[in-house]
Amino acid sequence: MMDETAQNHTITSAAQLEKLYTDAPRGAAVYKETDHISTQYRRLIEAAPFCVVATNGPEGLDCSPRGDPPGFVRVADAHTLLIPDRRGNNRIDSLRNLVGDPRISLLFLIPGVGETMRVNGRAKISTDPQLTESFAINGKTPKCVLVVTVERAYFQCTRAIIRAKLWEESSKVDRTTLPTAGAILAELTAGKMGGGEYDRLAPERIKQTIY
Repeated sequence: MMDETAQNHTITSAAQLEKLYTDAPRGAAVYKETDHISTQYRRLIEAAPFCVVATNGPEGLDCSPRGDPPGFVRVADAHTLLIPDRRGNNRIDSLRNLVGDPRISLLFLIPGVGETMRVNGRAKISTDPQLTESFAINGKTPKCVLVVTVERAYFQCTRAIIRAKLWEESSKVDRTTLPTAGAILAELTAGKMGGGEYDRLAPERIKQTIY
């Protein structure tokens, strides 16, 4: 529980925020925003093999990764993006949210590139056979495709990526220094699930279920 001193330093209104951040956005911060996918924005989206999908709904907020070969998020036209829903863990948190609240936010990352691409809009979940089959890989068809109507699109400058040194070789973390999926599951289930066997079988399991 926060004490009274901490509460006195908590921002609770837009007026307080505007007093704290007195410099209004200007220049590139304003002009970079559009209501459609421009020619240059299309090039960024089609180069991205990774996208983070954020949704909101009755089940709460959700932020979920999506990845595939570059161009997997298809630019159907200047106002429409198509995102295949590949095989996952069947939690379908994002999809549940979109059924109740179509608002969606996307963040695209391109390896080696400092700028990221952001898109906000509204999504519908389509099971149109022609559409889903057009996204088939290795004979596997996604169960559905998100049809996103673009409302806002803009690039994010390189500051966050530079500060994080995200693409620098020196920033890579040795995977063996962190807990494995098996170790995490073993801890959370008091040993009923996970462990070394779970990790040993993971590569083949992922290979068989990647699509």
